[in-house]
Amino acid sequence: MRRIKKFLSPGPKNSMRYSFKIVSLPRVAFNFLVITLCRYLPFFGMKNFLCRSFLGMKVGRDVSIGLMAMFDIFFPHLISIGDNSIIGYNATVLTHEFRVDEYCKGPVEIGANVLIGSNVTILPGVRIGDGSVVGAGSLVNRDIPPHALAAGVPARIIEK
Repeated sequence: MRRIKKFLSPGPKNSMRYSFKIVSLPRVAFNFLVITLCRYLPFFGMKNFLCRSFLGMKVGRDVSIGLMAMFDIFFPHLISIGDNSIIGYNATVLTHEFRVDEYCKGPVEIGANVLIGSNVTILPGVRIGDGSVVGAGSLVNRDIPPHALAAGVPARIIEK
């Protein structure tokens, strides 16, 4: 089960119409600029520093964030990545969902020594256990236990 909190839309329109009441426009713009810079930077140490210092993410030692990886622009501080993990090319890590009548947010916890393949999408409230591998192109919509191989849309456990 995903660990998400649900909130009613602040008004009669769909919840995304109120996104800048939920998180201020200057904060979202700043997060967007930092994340966009990080998407293109080839220097792992610099990416990790920017994610920790300016976005509030918890990024462990020796983490490698691949080119074009995209983190949530509204709540990046809800993302944690354990030591020695790899986030593959163009992976997307989300900590919020806008729905018509509500919005949800939840932390994403990526353990130590985890490999996230390219083009993986991770939804809010998901925990990926230490030593796990998530295959390229997967959609992670539920927890992945430690030392598991998961792949597919939605991601399923292939091997433990």
